[in-house]
Amino acid sequence: MKKKIIAATILAVALPLGMKAQDNVETTISADMVSQYIWRGQELGKASLQPTFGIGYKGISLSAWGSVGLSEPLDSRELDLTLGYEYEGLSLGITDYWFDDDRYFLYKADTTPHVFEAYAGYDFGFASLAWYTNIGGADGVNLKEKTAYSSYFELGVPFQLGGVDFTASLGAVPYATDFYAGSEEGFALVNASLMASTEIAVSDSFSIPVFAGICTNPAIGTAHLVFGLTISAF
Repeated sequence: MKKKIIAATILAVALPLGMKAQDNVETTISADMVSQYIWRGQELGKASLQPTFGIGYKGISLSAWGSVGLSEPLDSRELDLTLGYEYEGLSLGITDYWFDDDRYFLYKADTTPHVFEAYAGYDFGFASLAWYTNIGGADGVNLKEKTAYSSYFELGVPFQLGGVDFTASLGAVPYATDFYAGSEEGFALVNASLMASTEIAVSDSFSIPVFAGICTNPAIGTAHLVFGLTISAF
């Protein structure tokens, strides 16, 4: 299965946890450039450009996230729409994932290329927990060849070292589904990663966020060293 996540990008999939409800309308216009597109332990593309466009007000947000491959003519392309709500550490939402291997406006249950996912998470400060479940669309199947309602949960622990922000993450699939590589038979640890982020100062008033890290999928034995940078209009 090609995907998902937050966007997701290498660093995230869904909306970030822990944001407080804003009092004014906020607009997000940004783009990541990544050396590889890794999502929940799966490689979904090579070098990619991943733009984000979103608006938010009082904790409610609507965002669009996309990915287009830069290294190969037939590399995957993606468009995800997320409606989310955040309050203090709580994060809730629904994401519509779509890939360009079929028409966009195709929603019939048996033929749609869209995947619809609900998620919930909470940021405790010292750690964050999030759960994601496919609730419709082109989901995977379980051992009985039935719709799996594929799920994924992740623990993230942030810390600082040498003035750099780090996040260590563990992600697992709780039950059998062929939606995630390595979980076809049942519970599987599909993501173990360590990411670091910092900023490169270009001038006194402008800097470029960069991130790098190791992403592995213990269930299938893969590992990737990834790098990316973010350009934001705000």
